[in-house]
Amino acid sequence: MRAPTLAEEPPRHEPSIFWTGFSATFRLEIAEAFRARWFALYAVVFFALVGVLLVFGLTESRVLGFTGLSRTLVTYIQLTMAIVPIFILITTVRSLAGDREAGVFEYVLGLPVGIGAWYAGRFLGRWVLAVSPVIGALLAAVVYGMARGVAVPWLELGFDVGLLVAMIFVFVGLGFLISALTRSVDTAQTIAFLLWLVLVLALDLVLLGALIRGRLPIEGVVAIAMLNPLQVFRTGSMLLFDPQLVLLGPTAFTVFDIFGRVGFMIWSFVYPLALGGLAALGGWLVFRRGDLP
Repeated sequence: MRAPTLAEEPPRHEPSIFWTGFSATFRLEIAEAFRARWFALYAVVFFALVGVLLVFGLTESRVLGFTGLSRTLVTYIQLTMAIVPIFILITTVRSLAGDREAGVFEYVLGLPVGIGAWYAGRFLGRWVLAVSPVIGALLAAVVYGMARGVAVPWLELGFDVGLLVAMIFVFVGLGFLISALTRSVDTAQTIAFLLWLVLVLALDLVLLGALIRGRLPIEGVVAIAMLNPLQVFRTGSMLLFDPQLVLLGPTAFTVFDIFGRVGFMIWSFVYPLALGGLAALGGWLVFRRGDLP
């Protein structure tokens, strides 16, 4: 039987080429993170944080009606909201800007890997790396609580895990957009810090107070606030433990009028995922059309 010639060989399919490049880049991103100090520090922070919460007996305390792991979960969620965004932004913006500044694009983009597969592999790899310590530390607390015979609030746990995953996704997407737009690591980290500062200022009464002072209707102020992913995460994380959102005061009535309770729960997942996806797509378009070596 005659062997097939090169011309008769079936063409390679683009999806398989993309998947091969994507998986190779994804594994490389994970392997590089395990050798980097930032990931070790990132993981230690959250596991130590959970350890401190458990050592101080929050699993058995009663604070404002929260008992068992509910108190630990509430405290952990609030602490992650303060730590995760800035940590992710500062480390993620180094992804593309760092390679560009180090001059390794000539080597990386010269490999037989498509640019789209390379970008997607790095993005999802960084997202998995950012999620793993945060969720892993929380699951360690759950295992500890179950071993101690403490009741586990499974519904609240699942909801808040989903919120954490969505929040991390949006900030990884924003980090890649900033990294694609900038040419140096210093500029990227400065923009990332300023973005985080603006979101934090909009979180409380500094920016919202200025908007109210400008005599905007309360519905407009709340709608603007709900475009802030940090505010969405904060409000969504309170919703299960505080169904009436008493901690928000009269603003809670406007939130419920605009979204409804179920509608806001959906919004707290869909909006961060959509914003993170759009930011990642914008970063890809800027990166692809940029001045690549």
